[in-house]
Amino acid sequence: MKLINDRLEAVLALAATEPAHRPEFFQLLMASSVLVPGKSEQTIIDANATVDLQHWKKENGESVIPFFTSEALMSQVMPDEQPYLIMPVRTLFALTQGATLFLNPELPAGKEFPAREIANLLGEEGNALTQLSVLEGNDSLLLSEVPAPPPQMVDSLTQLFAKHKQVRRAFVASIKESRDGPANLLIGIEADHDVDTVINAAGQVAADTLSDDELIDLCEVKEGEPGISHFFIAHITPFYERRWGSFLRDIKVKMI
Repeated sequence: MKLINDRLEAVLALAATEPAHRPEFFQLLMASSVLVPGKSEQTIIDANATVDLQHWKKENGESVIPFFTSEALMSQVMPDEQPYLIMPVRTLFALTQGATLFLNPELPAGKEFPAREIANLLGEEGNALTQLSVLEGNDSLLLSEVPAPPPQMVDSLTQLFAKHKQVRRAFVASIKESRDGPANLLIGIEADHDVDTVINAAGQVAADTLSDDELIDLCEVKEGEPGISHFFIAHITPFYERRWGSFLRDIKVKMI
């Protein structure tokens, strides 16, 4: 069996330097099969299989389990023939819960997966985001304009939303639970459908572009609703707005 993960490898290379590609990378990864150095006496590898997987040591002495997207990349790191298993990523993560894994180690584009991140990927949300606060309802909150939003966050989110054609507009503001309390960034997203998927992806991208001590909230914006939605639409200029030209370009109009 020859694995073909060209798209996964391409998106991994992009995601290494640009957070906007990371949601797509995780989605592709969790739907892929990979090569894992090791062996098993069982022909079919599932979450209950008994496997003997190789463990490598990082420079700091930490043990990691390596896995690869293709035979070609694995041979660059392991020139000598080694036994390996082919299994779905979900099966690999289920078999190795609690361990740290490393995708394509010692190669130009790779990714380490700590145990906590793997647990998140196996969870219901299916992404690697560890913290995400989504606002619901119209609580009494102090909102204000952000004169200069973090440029990297805005740029990465703009690239992300361009991939999700259902996103109409996106806004950013400052939010406080009390006048003297700390301020968080609040991202409001207006979308035609499937807004929860977009919010999860946006939270992941935003978290990757901010420092560890910065918190961010996300919420859905709906035309005609009071409270937070009205504040965004009436008082804040969106940092992202869907361009309609690409949708209209192929429409032919006949004059009558």
